[in-house]
Amino acid sequence: MYRFLLTPRWWGINVFVLLAIPFCIFMGSWQLSRFEARVEAHRSADKQVETAKTEAARPLAELLPVDQSTSGQRATVTGRYAKQLLVPDRQVDGKNGFYVLALLRTDSGKALPVVRGWLPGKADAAKAPAPPTGEVTVTGALQASETPGDNGVSNQGGLPSGQTAAISAASLVNLVSYPVYDAWITLDKADPGMTAVPATAPDNSGLDLKAFQNLGYTGEWFVFAGFVVFMWFRLLRREVEFARDAELGLVPDPDEEARQPTATV
Repeated sequence: MYRFLLTPRWWGINVFVLLAIPFCIFMGSWQLSRFEARVEAHRSADKQVETAKTEAARPLAELLPVDQSTSGQRATVTGRYAKQLLVPDRQVDGKNGFYVLALLRTDSGKALPVVRGWLPGKADAAKAPAPPTGEVTVTGALQASETPGDNGVSNQGGLPSGQTAAISAASLVNLVSYPVYDAWITLDKADPGMTAVPATAPDNSGLDLKAFQNLGYTGEWFVFAGFVVFMWFRLLRREVEFARDAELGLVPDPDEEARQPTATV
């Protein structure tokens, strides 16, 4: 009854199944490992941000360029405040408001974006306290430049003068005449009248859309492996039933039909 398993057609089916199932399991396991790695990175990043709060601040130059190991570290830098900008539509503690961002020009000639604090409501320059004059030394958590459209950062254009949607060198260099560091800091303690903006975990270290895509792909690969097994058993069952019916004479034997002479008119 099972002699059909030795036919070339079924050899091809069996080989495909034997290769497809391990491949699907491997790909599903790989996607699951990617998800688990992102979960671990998320935990490590959150722990890093908390640990950095108790560590001594280091000179900015020692922490550049910003990467996952230096993001959230406390940096200290000296300079003079220049242009001040507002970053609208930013939330702190679930409330909508705006950041007060000032560019701190250092002895190198470059400017470091410094988030002095957060204020509730719509962005209004009249509400933002003027930055201190003269030379100042600031300390805060180092952050990587933002990418418009990612992690809730607005990519809105056409903002009023004195506002920027993203805190990034690429955006700010178009608003000032001097070079800007590809990084920014949020002050440990906000300037008077404002709320300090908490540091965030570095990019690609959180449970973002990519992480859950990995989890979704994991399910898809395992489901596909199960589908291959299901289809193999379904084909096998249909073939066995057909062979049994042929033995009982319930269906014509195709070999016998081929031997029958064809009637002519």
